[in-house]
Amino acid sequence: MNAPAKNAAALAPPTLAGQVRSFLGMIRFSHTLFALPFALAGAVLAWRDVGFRWLDLPGLIVCMVLARSAAMAFNRLVDRRHDAANPRTAQRHLPTGQLSVRAVAVFFALSAVGFVLSTLHFWVWNDNLWPFYLSGPILLFLCGYSLAKRFTSLCHWWLGAALALAPVAAWLALTGSVAWAPVVLGAAVLFWVAGFDILYATQDADFDRAAGLFSVPARLGVPTALRVALACHVLMFALLVSLIWLGPLGPVYALGLGAIGLLLAYEHWLVRPDDLTRVNEAFFLVNVVISLGLFGLILADVLLARAG
Repeated sequence: MNAPAKNAAALAPPTLAGQVRSFLGMIRFSHTLFALPFALAGAVLAWRDVGFRWLDLPGLIVCMVLARSAAMAFNRLVDRRHDAANPRTAQRHLPTGQLSVRAVAVFFALSAVGFVLSTLHFWVWNDNLWPFYLSGPILLFLCGYSLAKRFTSLCHWWLGAALALAPVAAWLALTGSVAWAPVVLGAAVLFWVAGFDILYATQDADFDRAAGLFSVPARLGVPTALRVALACHVLMFALLVSLIWLGPLGPVYALGLGAIGLLLAYEHWLVRPDDLTRVNEAFFLVNVVISLGLFGLILADVLLARAG
């Protein structure tokens, strides 16, 4: 292709498929794998009490995807100037102009309204209006995380609490009540997410400190932050162990926790104070395996217990 042809291609308007890919990339759609398995794990535990209903599945998935899409779009909007100034994030869609502020704002509004309306699914099929009543406060809490880094180093735990809502909300949507099993599972998610978010934030410790942003690595330094992250994951593992009695869950789940413990240990082996080059491997690969693995363990345990 000659130079004029290349320039013409560069100036051509983006295709619909290209726009869709840009929006999916902006919200890190693949990262839905961090939260969705925990919502489904909460649903599996709830189905033991209320019985499995196929129509619950699309309601849960649509609510999760729309809530996360709204929260991520809001995050990209309010953080766009910090993203542009940070070399690690300067190539994101808003700083580079791949997506306009207006387009992302419209996407956020549509996702937010879609989330609120999608919760009515559980009123139609389960006669349960609690998801609709709580959809607004939940959305505010999810979006509030994006502002937390401006005033508190507890932002990592705020993010953890946002994802911890997944199993609790799924249980509430299916049963209309709350119980210890989803609450403890949610608490485990809280400390898991806070821990790996601290690990991820070690990459931006210097930038956050210079920009006046709050994070554990910026406030305490990378070595101490890694110890805080480890403490979070020890608490997470203890909470997962307690689910053996509070779930209650059986031997398949109990034995599988050994593999989860090894994965957590591997994650912390990858990230060291003098070597942060493998943070992305720890963040993206190991955590997806942990999320899907825990869902698989809970599902297998419940199905085998029912078959027995």
